[in-house]
Amino acid sequence: MLTEKTMARTLRLIFSGTTLAAGFGFAGNALAQTQDVQQAPIARVEITGSAIKRIDAETAVPVTVMRAEDLKREGITTIEQVMANLSVSQAQQTSSQAVGSSTGGASFADLRGIGANKTLVLLNGRRLANNAYDSSAPDLNIIPFAALERVEVLRDGASSLYGSDAVGGVINFITKKNFQGGVISAGIDSPQHPGGRGYNANVAYGFGDLDTNGWNVSAVFDHQEQNHVAGTERSYNKRFTGGLSSSTFPANYYQGGASTNPVAPSCAGGVATIPNGKGACFMTTSSFVDYVPRSIRDSGLFRGTLKLPGGHELGVEYLTSQSVVATQIAPVPYGGLYMNRLLPSGAPNPFYPTNASLSPTYTEDYMPDGVQPGFIHVRWRDMPNGVRQDKNTNNQQRLVVSLQGNIAGWDYDTAASWNENRVKERLIGYSNGDIISQGVLNGVINPFGDQTAAGTALLNSAGLEGEIMHARGQSTTLDFHASRELGDWLKAGRGVGLAVGAQAGYDKFTQAANPEFAAKVIASTGIDPATYNSGTRHTYAAYGELNVPILKTLDVTVSARYDKYSDFGTSTNPKVSFRFQPVDAVLFRGSYSTGFRAPSLYDIHSAQTITNTGNTYNDPVNCPGGNPIPGKSASANCSQQFQALLGGNNNLQPEKAKNATIGVMIEPIKDLSVGVDIWAISLRNSIGNLSQDFIFGNPTKYAALYHRNQAGDLSIDGSQCPNPITCGYIDDRTQNLGGTITNGVDLSLNYRLRTRGFGTFTLASNATWVHKYQFQNENGGTWNQNIGIYAPEGTGPVFRWQNTTNLIWSKDQMSAGLTARYKTGYIDQVNENVNNQPAGYRVPSYTTFDGYVAWNEKKGLGLTVGVRNLFDRNPPLSFQSSTFQAGYDPRYYDAVGRTFYARASYSF
Repeated sequence: MLTEKTMARTLRLIFSGTTLAAGFGFAGNALAQTQDVQQAPIARVEITGSAIKRIDAETAVPVTVMRAEDLKREGITTIEQVMANLSVSQAQQTSSQAVGSSTGGASFADLRGIGANKTLVLLNGRRLANNAYDSSAPDLNIIPFAALERVEVLRDGASSLYGSDAVGGVINFITKKNFQGGVISAGIDSPQHPGGRGYNANVAYGFGDLDTNGWNVSAVFDHQEQNHVAGTERSYNKRFTGGLSSSTFPANYYQGGASTNPVAPSCAGGVATIPNGKGACFMTTSSFVDYVPRSIRDSGLFRGTLKLPGGHELGVEYLTSQSVVATQIAPVPYGGLYMNRLLPSGAPNPFYPTNASLSPTYTEDYMPDGVQPGFIHVRWRDMPNGVRQDKNTNNQQRLVVSLQGNIAGWDYDTAASWNENRVKERLIGYSNGDIISQGVLNGVINPFGDQTAAGTALLNSAGLEGEIMHARGQSTTLDFHASRELGDWLKAGRGVGLAVGAQAGYDKFTQAANPEFAAKVIASTGIDPATYNSGTRHTYAAYGELNVPILKTLDVTVSARYDKYSDFGTSTNPKVSFRFQPVDAVLFRGSYSTGFRAPSLYDIHSAQTITNTGNTYNDPVNCPGGNPIPGKSASANCSQQFQALLGGNNNLQPEKAKNATIGVMIEPIKDLSVGVDIWAISLRNSIGNLSQDFIFGNPTKYAALYHRNQAGDLSIDGSQCPNPITCGYIDDRTQNLGGTITNGVDLSLNYRLRTRGFGTFTLASNATWVHKYQFQNENGGTWNQNIGIYAPEGTGPVFRWQNTTNLIWSKDQMSAGLTARYKTGYIDQVNENVNNQPAGYRVPSYTTFDGYVAWNEKKGLGLTVGVRNLFDRNPPLSFQSSTFQAGYDPRYYDAVGRTFYARASYSF
């Protein structure tokens, strides 16, 4: 009997076997591109990675092409899912990571794992505005998937052509141009498990033909939404007790080194509480966290093209998009509450615990106003006001007016572009820390049980909802480039190609907190009410590219770009590449270049703010080794999220990189191609914040970064900052850090079997094998290995091997496909809050399969049904604590599980 488990094992062997037989598989998409171009009328085209229009589709640089129609048949409806198909994409920030992190709900791509801000994202060859919250990279959610024709991914550095950010590679989303007729489509995604249901619908219409009418106008509208997946809706939420917090309901309370809870030692009477092993309780906050947030995305793309006399074309393109991502996490924690034995009137506090037995003369080095000797320190969770919710609204606009044509043998393209990104973050379910603090101190709020009518009224009055932060980024650019053939200089049988270009731009961004609202929630958000980040810059650039055929079989291309930035200076980046094809069936290619990433406006101009550290730490002075020294309490010094100073740096220098590739494409027989591309990247002067693990791990070396309050403490409550008397913090502002060295191999296979009577079978596989990935956390620091290991500094793993394999059958209107995706395992993060984590625990490898069946008429009805995650593989267990989700790592795996989908379309 063929069981599901046996079938999964058999498919895994089949797919891995075909990949190995092909030489470990990765450039099939490039061959598919060559075939498509050969079948089309001969025309000069511009391929991502080169400014020279040419007939040859296979260039000296490695480019992967994914066609939108193929992606749609696989059930893909979002750009996030497109990125999951790329083996060169080591990690990406998805909407899931917006949970509790104030990212504006953005999703970013990250080629080669060197940072999303070092992957350049283009729409039709031109930049989009970066996400306004940190001005580092465009939000992928704003790109209208329904309008795409194809996606071109340059797997090589390209600063010599595109300037800043093109270090890890370039992703160019290309939409349909001369679109005619109409298409209406709708679909549903229905997970087998609760939550996560999705809906999508789009309509596209175009009229006018450029060749016959001399004009074309088209519009695309796209709507997508996905319901949330709560942590409790997935069984692996209970793999271990994640998100442990000392702020509980009912509250923990502390007296010196002693701690307890009214429901201790069993903690069974609390909300999601378990024993902490020290007489009090922990709350498992992961029970409240969204594994997948609710999201709604709407976008529209309008294009118009008009042919002018003389063969010129005037184009107008307008994009508008809105992405709304709503997340939720556990109710507001209060870690700095105090309760007196006696009320100000002298009467006993009715909520003071009866078993609080410490001497009434006990004091701490620092006590807030109104706290008397004999107090207790209370850590409470505001359950009455409900879970915290975060609603992020991201709006994007882009207008491009272009003119292209040919003048005196030069193919030119010039455009004026305007981009704007606006982000608003709204908080729901928060509460006023000042009211809560005074209510506990004055004996009105009961942190240990049910509330009186007065306590309920005060808590209701403390409830808050409002906008906490907003940001706006704008970019205005004027660009021009032209290319032409100069003649056969070296009698190689092909002409020399030349391209020149220039660009000027102006960027500005602002990010500001809502001071009145931020002041009320500072204790739970850590956001400084005075936050105001603002910056502007002017940029200018000029570049050139020269392709010289030296022999009939050998081309050499040389290019260089000069960039000038008004806020840090200049950068010049050259590139040299070659293309050698000794016989029709074999192509060698390679390149060497330098690259850079300019400090973002946020990196330079972000305001100095104080917020919580990302993880919990022991104060190295007051709680060495997890044991508080005499006179210091564990509740304020041990395993705490202390305050940290963050902010921009006017002295930042650009990140610098060197890139190299060398590869071969082989077509031993017709319709079979195999590719191997070796790549290497060396990055220095990386911009970021020094790892807080380093700061707390070596307090002697980083003693200058510790700024303690008058009591000699580091603060754990945002309401104590930025007052210089009460605020203790570590200084972790942005700086130039160390470097990164990584190299590996991209491999590809593409085989097409054409049969008589049985249709066409296509096998395509792409894979990336990383040989080396090392990084430094500081200039001159030690090199840390990151392949197959969750670095102790809190950096996620780099996967040694990733592979995507597609097997597709098509005949007439029918088609079917099966896709396999594979990731190697890695050594997991050590989570100090998990007592039963196995030493050296290894997250296992992960393989999923997707399948579909489709029937599509060229004009008329189209139907697709399929299943993602065919065998319902749960994400592998991970003990990571870097995200709010527990039990797995949302940066690398999808929590939805087996999902059935159906799409229907009608074209006319």
